Amino acid sequence: MISAQDFCDLLADRGFSFASGVPCSHFGGPIAHLSTQPGRYVPAPNEGSALSVAAGAALGGRRAYVMLQNSGLGNLINPLTSLVMTYQLPLLTFTSLRGWPDPATDEPQHAVMGPATPGLLDSVHTPHYTLYAKDGPDEFALVLEQAEKDLAEQRAPFVLVERGAIGKATAANDPYSEGLAAAEAIRVVTAAAPQAAVIATTGYTGRDTFAVADAPGNFYMQGSMGHASSLGLGVALTHPERTVVILDGDGALLMHLGALSMIGHAAPANLIHVVLDNRVHESTGGQATTSATTSFPGMALAAGYASAIACDSEDTVRNAMTQAQTVPGPHLINVKTLPRTGAIPPRATNALSTLDIRDRFQHSLQQ
Repeated sequence: MISAQDFCDLLADRGFSFASGVPCSHFGGPIAHLSTQPGRYVPAPNEGSALSVAAGAALGGRRAYVMLQNSGLGNLINPLTSLVMTYQLPLLTFTSLRGWPDPATDEPQHAVMGPATPGLLDSVHTPHYTLYAKDGPDEFALVLEQAEKDLAEQRAPFVLVERGAIGKATAANDPYSEGLAAAEAIRVVTAAAPQAAVIATTGYTGRDTFAVADAPGNFYMQGSMGHASSLGLGVALTHPERTVVILDGDGALLMHLGALSMIGHAAPANLIHVVLDNRVHESTGGQATTSATTSFPGMALAAGYASAIACDSEDTVRNAMTQAQTVPGPHLINVKTLPRTGAIPPRATNALSTLDIRDRFQHSLQQ
């Protein structure tokens, strides 16, 4: 294993002065380290944006690199192939190897992309190297030497990073100091709409929902970060007779903000979009999101939502849910939530298979 500081220092020694990325627990250490140095790291909403902003830095003459989770690798294939490779911008990307080499050792959403990651890069003729958990600074230096040859030829190499290859560090963030515990917010929301179909986004939100408010009408997303709102829209449009509640997160919503405009345009009267906003990517180590400078209610109203409100107490959340079910939507309820403390509940797929979740949710919709 290489320490987070050594990882960043070895790259800095080679002139890499700019980084961007989307949090993954594999890169929590480097992101925490870089985030304490202004101008060194840009937190991106999604992987394609991370690659593109780093490409802009490379176009501007700086050496840049990207860090991301391989589950989101598909999000950057377009800018990789049509921007970075087309314009031959030398760019270095580090991708975690979730679900590799054995998918059974990781969460279900990594079962497909884990083994497919090397082959996917091969299919677009992208050179790649692997940093293993057993490797130290010397081995990392050798990997960088190999990547440097590709960069000199104006190519965009990838380094695939095994779990445990890079050490951790304390994340720099600015979470809310006042607000609701996420589990309590979920309990209030679901109790206020007991017959609703509930779409719970990936990460700790789904875990909390399963722990405090499990019901057949709940769909727990494994992976697909940022797409809970779009999935919920599809359900709401096909079942206009049923209230649909989306339990979203600030980091997840930021990943695909265009969904707000799509929902506002479609105007499903039965949709309630609840955003649990704690300003951090909690399930990957607490890295800061950019929600501190973003107004989700303001964005929702601008996108065409019927109403949008910010809440920070049980009473205000309960009242907002009641009001949202009395007038046509879509409605957005932005709930300030606190960082989680104590043990994190197990994911729903510890007790139910993904097909079990699908089948009972579809059966509930048919009732």
